[in-house]
Amino acid sequence: MSDGVGAGWPSSNQRAATTLRRRKRAIGWASVLATAVASSLATAAPSPTAGDAAVAHPALWPKAASPSAFTDTATEARITALMARMSVEEKVGQTIQADINSITPDDLRHYPLGALLAGGNSAPHDDNRAPADDWLKLIRAFRAAAMEPRPGHIPIPILFGIDAVHGHNKIKGATLFPHNVGLGAARDPELIEEIGRATAEEVSATGADWTFAPTAAVPRDVRWGRSYEGYAEEPEVVASYAGPMTLGLQGRLVPGQPLAPGHVMGTIKHFLGDGGTAGGVDQGDARIDEQTLVRVHAQGYPPAIDSGVLAVMASFSGWNGVKDTANESLLTGVLKGRMGFKGFVVGDWNAHGQVAGCTTTDCPQALNAGLDMYMAPDSWKDLYVHTLAEVRAGVIPMARLDDAVRRILRVKIKTGLFDGPSPAAGRFGRLGSPEHRAVARRAVRESLVLLKNNGAVLPIKASANVLVAGDGADDIGEQSGGWTLNWQGVGNKNTDFPHGQSIWSGIDEAVEAGGGHAELSVGGTYAHKPDVAVVVFGETPYAEFQGDIDTLEFSPADNHDLALLKHLKAEGLPVVAVFLSGRPLWANPQINASDAFVAAWLPGTEGGGLADVLIGTAAGAPRHDFRGRLSFSWPARADRSPGHPDEPGYAPQFAYGYGLSYAHPAKIGLLSEDPGQRSANLNLERFFVEGHAPAPWSLIATGAATVRAIDAGAQENARLATWSGQGAGALAVTGGPADLRRQTNGDMALLMRYRVSTPPTAIARLSIACGPDCGGALDVTALLARKPGPAEADGWRTSKIKLSCFQSAGADMSKVSSPFSLSTTGILSVTISDLRLVPNEGDAECPGDQAAR
Repeated sequence: MSDGVGAGWPSSNQRAATTLRRRKRAIGWASVLATAVASSLATAAPSPTAGDAAVAHPALWPKAASPSAFTDTATEARITALMARMSVEEKVGQTIQADINSITPDDLRHYPLGALLAGGNSAPHDDNRAPADDWLKLIRAFRAAAMEPRPGHIPIPILFGIDAVHGHNKIKGATLFPHNVGLGAARDPELIEEIGRATAEEVSATGADWTFAPTAAVPRDVRWGRSYEGYAEEPEVVASYAGPMTLGLQGRLVPGQPLAPGHVMGTIKHFLGDGGTAGGVDQGDARIDEQTLVRVHAQGYPPAIDSGVLAVMASFSGWNGVKDTANESLLTGVLKGRMGFKGFVVGDWNAHGQVAGCTTTDCPQALNAGLDMYMAPDSWKDLYVHTLAEVRAGVIPMARLDDAVRRILRVKIKTGLFDGPSPAAGRFGRLGSPEHRAVARRAVRESLVLLKNNGAVLPIKASANVLVAGDGADDIGEQSGGWTLNWQGVGNKNTDFPHGQSIWSGIDEAVEAGGGHAELSVGGTYAHKPDVAVVVFGETPYAEFQGDIDTLEFSPADNHDLALLKHLKAEGLPVVAVFLSGRPLWANPQINASDAFVAAWLPGTEGGGLADVLIGTAAGAPRHDFRGRLSFSWPARADRSPGHPDEPGYAPQFAYGYGLSYAHPAKIGLLSEDPGQRSANLNLERFFVEGHAPAPWSLIATGAATVRAIDAGAQENARLATWSGQGAGALAVTGGPADLRRQTNGDMALLMRYRVSTPPTAIARLSIACGPDCGGALDVTALLARKPGPAEADGWRTSKIKLSCFQSAGADMSKVSSPFSLSTTGILSVTISDLRLVPNEGDAECPGDQAAR
């Protein structure tokens, strides 16, 4: 039992343990297999040494096999005949995938590439809200160019991939399902297959034929920014979902026939161990033994392969110092050998560039290790040239190239690309259809986990007077999380979801139907005292490494949500907290300040699913009970992982499998509000916020510059910097070194909110420094001198400058000592209120000419 757990916890913990035992019996395949593999490894595996710690022993891994329907005789003969006519240039082209933002249809007339993708922020006309018809037209334009008859050219259709990871999430109007972290709590494989089927119908309607899903990651450290892409911290849930999701997306494979219309090819990812990296660092290294890699991280792959998954994506991450993208023992020995996988292996976004000895434009090591298709979004052209030269020189054996091409063509035939346009393309009525929305709403209901319900505050009578508050109450974008319309899921408005419903709207609808009254007030104000308050709050959207954190504490630098809960509680109101998050976080103060606390995860576009469970009948009887059970252990401290079931020292606040319900209530006492030791790395991307430079940063003025605190809407929340013109001066953030390479590669930008009182009288430079003689400077004279626009009547401006601009100007982003330095020899006066790193939503720039450092 964890510190600070109050009355009722032992019985709830026992119930969680019972649930865990039942789940393990229900999903016997994974448990039995894991036990057998562990036993085999314990008796047969040699002791690893520094030289073989990243070498897998295939005989010790679980067996699987792609269905025979995938490799029927007629298909293989067709491939052999086609390959006999292909040139080496055409074969190499099949192994490369480019992103639509870096290629045109005309390019395909000169480079015979095998596949395209629309990555995180890529869209027709750079418009993330482009209508479905624009997507279909774009895909058809590329396909038409690839299939044009030309002398010496064999027309081979291209694959078109997209990240449809919680529905067809890049398309406006699509149905967005709960992210996987919520679906894991549902423990419902049948539901997962229905979600896969609905997603496939919506993807195929826009002309795409390939989704980069399902995810088989088993996140073991939820500080990882991709934790919400995993179903659970234990392999049993992942193993039970991988097969059904594959069947939902693809349907069952039939010999000699392509996928049925309305189905798309799936990609199980990321092979292997992406959820086990040290410290939960995205794209990091899993420093674990082979037994753990097999027992924990490999269990989702056999059921997906047995179900016929057509592609596997290699992980960005590595295993004991060797990147998976070029680990031959894993890709060839285990995946293609022991597991009998007959589809193709694709890399992640320029992941081959992280392989030792490789660059993004040159990496024969990956293909030789067993990668079949490079994902080379913007590096495709030079990669094609180098790969072709290496095949001709024998660096890449022709047999290896032929094997990769055979696998790719096999998938293209099974996908139906050689049979002409899909009859499902253009069926836009399937996007956000009532049937799909009903599945999503059911998924929301089943994913909710009730952590606390003291005083039986829930369910709320539909006849009550209900206040709905909090930043997430009426924000479909926040409740949907990352990978929503754009990569990070930021900048979205409710109008971007024409078929969606916010949590507030769902509650309002349910209460009105029961004769009650609901009022929306984000800040928690009200004219007439309500009977109960529902406060919706949580994490702001993020994706991949931009969601990596150093502490399990929810919002350590901003307590306005907690203040709102305490305020409403002090008003004498029963308070229901609805927590939106992509992972379990230490939120003990928020739980203590609430009478009821619901982990809603990232529910997607069907906010009404929460009202189905939270709002009862007019008399207060439940309409739906809570079914969700934690698929991730809830932390008892902010500075310490709770561990995992069956591990020594397992000490969660709420155990794996825990979840209250109306049928099985329990009272929760006060929880400890001691977060433990706070990390100094919390503010790596926040340089000056709310009137101060958070540790480890400092904001200083040097030389002919001075700085002082002033009020800008709040007490001393800004700094006025003044340059006298009597020599060089600078306003700088210091306190590094910090490694900002991942932020730079992820296209993040430096946000600066400022107001110019006196424009510069000499050249002004904005720099990122990496040492006394190291840095990159940009000329921002024009930026600071321009007049405010119509929307800047108060003089305040916001500029976003790409980190890559500073890198191009000479900054070494691996050792940043100063992430912001504004300097000039002239006169200048500027007030700064905000300095931090943010995602580039297509609105970041590179101002001025790059100046010599």
